[in-house]
Amino acid sequence: MLNILDRYIIKKFIGTFVFMLLAFVVVIIVIDLSENIDDFVKSKATFGQIAIYYFVNHAIFYASLLSNFVVFLTVIWFTSKMAQRSEIVAILCGGVSYLRFLRPYFIASAIWVSVSLLLVHYLVPRSNAIKYNFEVQYLKGALSVDLTNMHREIEPGTIAYFYRINPATQSGSNFSLERWNNGRLEWKLISTAAIYHPETNRWTISNAQIRAIDSLGIERNSFRQTLDTTLNMTVEDFGLRKEIMNAMNTRELTAFIEDQKLSGSGRAIEFEIEKYNRTANPFSVFVLTFIGVSIASRKQRGGIGLHLLLAIIVGFTYVFVGKITTVSAMTIGFPAWLAVWVPNILYLFVGFYFYSKAQK
Repeated sequence: MLNILDRYIIKKFIGTFVFMLLAFVVVIIVIDLSENIDDFVKSKATFGQIAIYYFVNHAIFYASLLSNFVVFLTVIWFTSKMAQRSEIVAILCGGVSYLRFLRPYFIASAIWVSVSLLLVHYLVPRSNAIKYNFEVQYLKGALSVDLTNMHREIEPGTIAYFYRINPATQSGSNFSLERWNNGRLEWKLISTAAIYHPETNRWTISNAQIRAIDSLGIERNSFRQTLDTTLNMTVEDFGLRKEIMNAMNTRELTAFIEDQKLSGSGRAIEFEIEKYNRTANPFSVFVLTFIGVSIASRKQRGGIGLHLLLAIIVGFTYVFVGKITTVSAMTIGFPAWLAVWVPNILYLFVGFYFYSKAQK
C-alpha cells in the first residue's frame, strides 16, 4: 500500500515530468514550424491536416525521444528543491531508511517504463508511419540515398552493385551484376548506368560489358550497348529514408532486418541498434532515476544549480558513451544488443557510486 510519503513523491514526480515534457515538446514544435513554414505554405495540405497528421505525430515522436532526459531533469529538479527545504532530512530523521525513501521514485519510474515500452514498440512507429506518409504526399519525396558503393544479394549467389542511386530518375551509375557458384565467379556484367522502369518492372542497362567464365576458367567477353532485362530488384532496395525504419513496429522491424541481412545490406546493424534501443532506452529511466535521486538528495551550497550542473555532465557523458558503443557496433562488429545496453550497465555503477555518497 502507498502511504502519504509515496503519494507525495509520486505526485511531484509525475506532475513535474508532465510539465517539463510538454514544455520541451512545445519548444520543439515552435522551432520546427519556424523552419518549415515555407514548405507548409507551398504544400497543398490544409491547416487541419498539418496539425493532425504532422504536428500531433511529431509531438508524440519527440515526447518519446526526450522522455528519458526529461525524467532525469525532473528527478534532479524536484528532489533538489525538497533537499533545499530540508524535507529529505526530516524524512530520514523520522526513521525512514534511504532505500525506503527511494521506493516511490522507482514506482513512478516503473509506470513510465511500462508506458514507454508500449509507445516505442507499437504506438510511436504507427504515429511515425502517419507522419511519414504525410511528408511523402505533401513535403518531400519518399526516398533519398546518400550512400555510395551499395551491394545487394538479389538472389542466392547473385550480387548487384551501384556506385550511386538517383531515386528521382529511378536510375543508378556504375552498375555491375555478378553470379557466383560455390565461391567461383561464373558471370559478370559491368555497365555505366542502369535505369528502372516501374511500369514494366524492367531495367535498361547501358554500355554493358559481359564476362562469362566456364568451369575451365576460359572467359568469353561480349558487349551490348543497350540491354533490356528483368531483375529481382527495384531502386527502393538500394536506399530508404531513415523514417521508414522508425515507422515499423518491432515485429515488422525484426522481419525487415532478416531481409536486409539476406540481401547483403550494410545497414542491417543500424536497424538492429534501433530494435534493441527500443527496449534499452525505456529501462535507462531506472538508472537515471537512481543517479538523479542520489545526486540531488543532499542539501549543500550551490543547491539546485550545482545539482543541475552535475545532471548535465552525467547526461552528456551518458549520451557520449552511447554514441561510442553504437559507432563501434557499426564499424568494428561490436554486438548491437550489447552496444545499446553498455551505457545502462556502466551508469548503474555510477549510480551506486553517487548512492554511496548520498546523505542517509
